[in-house]
Amino acid sequence: MQLAKIKDCLKCQIISQNIDLNLDIQFAYASDLMSDVLLLAKPGALLLTGLANNHTIRTGKIAASSAIVFVRGKKPPETAVKLAVEYQIPILATELSMFDACGILFSNGIKGITIKK
Repeated sequence: MQLAKIKDCLKCQIISQNIDLNLDIQFAYASDLMSDVLLLAKPGALLLTGLANNHTIRTGKIAASSAIVFVRGKKPPETAVKLAVEYQIPILATELSMFDACGILFSNGIKGITIKK
């Protein structure tokens, strides 16, 4: 699914400018714990989180996230936005809960990431 459709489905506001809305996203994962983000990381996936700070952007970079959506109306500080622009990670924000956002994405064909034990 293209990032433009994700933006529309989740009623997102674009936080970082000059992003590629044609970016193709096939997988997503959601967490407020950055240690879980690193565990679940799959290059090219969409990260959904309510943790809006610089650490999230840095973790997204390490995890090779394609984009980050902040849920529950959270907005990152300007320093995090600048970092996302530097790392070329699109960031968006939605008023939806993490649960609702994940459900909408799943119902529109985005797959989750599962760790096999």
